[in-house]
Amino acid sequence: MNVLETLLDRRWILKSKEKDLYYKIKDELPAIKRFLTEKLGYQVIINPYLIKLEKLPAVPQKWMGILEFSDKIEYTFLCLILMFLEDKETEEQFVLSELTEYIQSHYQEESIDWTLYHYRRHLVKVIKFCIVNGMMETNDGTEEGFARDNTNEVLYENTGVSRYFMRNFTQNIMNYQSPIEFQKEEWIDLEEDRGIVRRQRVYRQLLMSPAMYKTEDSEEDFAYIRHYRNLIQGDLEEMLDCELQVHRTSAFLILGEHCGMGRCFPEENTISDISLLISQIIHEKVNNGELCIPPDERLKIPSEKFQNIVEQCKERFGAGMIKTYREMTTGEFIKTIKNYMIQLELIEEHKEDIWVNPILGKLTGSYPSDFVIEKKKG
Repeated sequence: MNVLETLLDRRWILKSKEKDLYYKIKDELPAIKRFLTEKLGYQVIINPYLIKLEKLPAVPQKWMGILEFSDKIEYTFLCLILMFLEDKETEEQFVLSELTEYIQSHYQEESIDWTLYHYRRHLVKVIKFCIVNGMMETNDGTEEGFARDNTNEVLYENTGVSRYFMRNFTQNIMNYQSPIEFQKEEWIDLEEDRGIVRRQRVYRQLLMSPAMYKTEDSEEDFAYIRHYRNLIQGDLEEMLDCELQVHRTSAFLILGEHCGMGRCFPEENTISDISLLISQIIHEKVNNGELCIPPDERLKIPSEKFQNIVEQCKERFGAGMIKTYREMTTGEFIKTIKNYMIQLELIEEHKEDIWVNPILGKLTGSYPSDFVIEKKKG
């Protein structure tokens, strides 16, 4: 077990659920603490309940939200549940109606009517998230009963760890007006030492994002990578099974076969395979001159042309896909694949164009030729 890998991969390690792992990480933490504080600027919370690495990105991205959530109201419900649990003692029990009344009275955007299914559905999703993450436990009843009927009760217990879910801020954030202010708050005490800020930003970007690209906003950071490449590579290879690869306009941290740290690409699913097959078609079009790589190495394709590429992928390789994707309409297939590739920063959508990021220049996939032939015969 790699301690750094585990801390980066997990939200936290709860003593009540994984006692042996909790003590193992606690014992081995001193060996990596200097790397965490100096290179990443991360703090570790250790208490009788849990061990948590406060992971903050260099630059916030859309995909860094809670993947289980699909609507803004679910984030609001989560915050209200955290407020509700804040007033409860550890191991204190409460019933679902207490929670629903609290949310109903504190939600300010609109009037919450629990007789309406969509409100119950959103709340059930958030409650399940809280239970999976160990902030609440179910003592009696199920959320599914409430989803069917708003009069159904469920008995819960507060575990006491919810108060560590949100990040502690060193400044008063009540007057913040934009996400940028939260971003600046992170390094407010280091404003005079830009070198430390730059170093921590670079290490975070390499560890937390699929790639780092050279842009007008990141020229300083990219120059840092080029200048200290060997030092950065040595630091990261000492901690993880990985390799730092630096190109003219991009840098990537390639994880080794035995390194499992967070969500990685390619994933072991069909939609990841489809993305690699789309990359293959794009590579073919670049090689035959149909598409040209610009100096910044971000390939810009009109949205309509990108849709045609996705359609070609389904026509050529659809026989090898699972039933879910084979039976999708063309519109559903294009939307699903495009959203997935945007989420993983493989592509970006800008008005009428799709920008293909350099990461796809490094990754491609194909079916074995005999497999394709057999499918055609069939």
